[in-house]
Amino acid sequence: MIDTLISQADNLVSWLQTLVYVDVVQPIFYKVGLMGYDEDTYDALYWVIVGVLEIVVMYAILRPLEALRPLESWGDRKALRADVWYTWIAKLGIINIAFFFLLTPLFNHWQSLMAIYNVPNIDVDSLWPGVTDRPLVSFLIYLAVLDFAGYWYHRWQHRFGVWWELHAVHHSQQQMSLWCDDRNHFLDDIIQAAFFAGISLFIGVQPSQFVVLVAVSNFMQSVQHVNARLELGWLLERIVVSPAFHRRHHAVGYGHEGTRYGCNFGVLFPWWDMMFRTASWNKAHEPTGIRDQLPAPHGNGVSYGEGLLAQQWLALVRIARRLAGKGYPMGGTAR
Repeated sequence: MIDTLISQADNLVSWLQTLVYVDVVQPIFYKVGLMGYDEDTYDALYWVIVGVLEIVVMYAILRPLEALRPLESWGDRKALRADVWYTWIAKLGIINIAFFFLLTPLFNHWQSLMAIYNVPNIDVDSLWPGVTDRPLVSFLIYLAVLDFAGYWYHRWQHRFGVWWELHAVHHSQQQMSLWCDDRNHFLDDIIQAAFFAGISLFIGVQPSQFVVLVAVSNFMQSVQHVNARLELGWLLERIVVSPAFHRRHHAVGYGHEGTRYGCNFGVLFPWWDMMFRTASWNKAHEPTGIRDQLPAPHGNGVSYGEGLLAQQWLALVRIARRLAGKGYPMGGTAR
């Protein structure tokens, strides 16, 4: 059933891909003399269309929830404008697919060397013939493996000062909404894309599976940031990361200042937080953001930028200050 739905969705995207390419892109490329890039552009269109469909589905499902059951009521939604831009840039997936295909020749070379020297290769599909080679089973394994890697990636973002300054772009949003999942520094996006593309290739993820993995992960993370009262119940919120669980991660203070530089690092599943004792199930409604942003005496009134370009630039400024010994400690208090 699920395989059929995925196949039908792939057929729909492929049809739209061909339609847009033939009727829009190809005529423009022909007129401006860019036909040498037509094949690469055609491949990239798949990701662009998937991204647009993601945003449409995300907005159609989550925006009504925010309107009907808001967790917070805001008089001014201006702070969300930059997040909308971040979402469109990130959801198109160009960075992810570029790294995936750029790293493919390198990993093919490594796999050839491994075969020559009889070094075992990691191929999830062949771990249990007849079971792990089933599309749904292999997809779930890939999802769990990548989520485990994502948990540690997320912890490293909070643990290392320079990296935290990049990740602070995401945490600086004080009005969490369906849009703010993609609010990240572009340099961090590039590092993350390379990290997960490399792992995906190493465990045998195919490009078509990679597209679905990214789409599912993106949607689930948008749900986690939604400004809506969305209770999953005791059992389900221990299977997947709930909005309440992730909001605790964004809470001023405990979210990135608490035990071991924060809590609730799980990207899709809370299992790793439970396993490594970084889970907090406190559902108290707390303000989100970074302590430095708060006015005195609770903070230092530090600006993390209101617009996209300002947020990108100020992160680099904070990194420069930190490297010069004038930065901000992990606790969030300026020196």
